[in-house]
Order: sequence, then C-alpha cells, then structure tokens
Amino acid sequence: MLTRIRNAIQARHQTVLVPQSKVKIAIADILKAQGYIREWDQARNQKFPTMRIQLTYKLKRVSKPGLRVHVGRGEIPRVYGGLGIAIVSTSQGMMTGYEAWRKGIGGELVCYVW
Repeated sequence: MLTRIRNAIQARHQTVLVPQSKVKIAIADILKAQGYIREWDQARNQKFPTMRIQLTYKLKRVSKPGLRVHVGRGEIPRVYGGLGIAIVSTSQGMMTGYEAWRKGIGGELVCYVW
C-alpha cells in the first residue's frame, strides 16, 4: 500500500487503487484523521475488495518486510519537528507516534508522513 501511494504521488496522480485489508483501512483512517489524504472509499465493480485513496501529501516507508524497525516509547521520532507524523503499529492497534508516546507504548515504525 505504501509503495503504491508513494509511486502515485511521484507520478502526480490524484487517486490510487489499493487492495483492501484491516491494516490498510487502519492506516487510511489515521491518514484521513490527520488530514494527509482527502478521502478513501471502497471501489465498486472490482473483482477483489479494493479501496480508492485520494492523495495530497508525501510519505516514506520505514519498516520493510526484510527489515522491521521497532521503537520504544522514548525512541519514537518527531517528523519535521512535529509538522509530520509517524505511524506506529502497536499492541493496541495502529496509531500516530504522538498517541503511542502519550500512552507509553512502542511498536513497529511503519512510515513517516509529511
């Protein structure tokens, strides 16, 4: 999902289609709540469950399948001095880095958005 979004942003597309899953829906909800995507919805007339995301900002993937990046509470980075967000996968679900820091938990650092 993150690679598709990054490629669509570089190609200056307005929307991107992504296969749908619970984790991707959680990431899309965080991005929408923070104002980093305009909207996401389920794409109709697709063979498999697919979501359409309307883009606005840049993102950088941190954790990859070959190299997972885990951070503790005190290691959660501030993106661009607080102007961006970090998305962290924790034991309590996907959340922003600031929310994870406030709750005192760490997890897998999924991506940066600015």
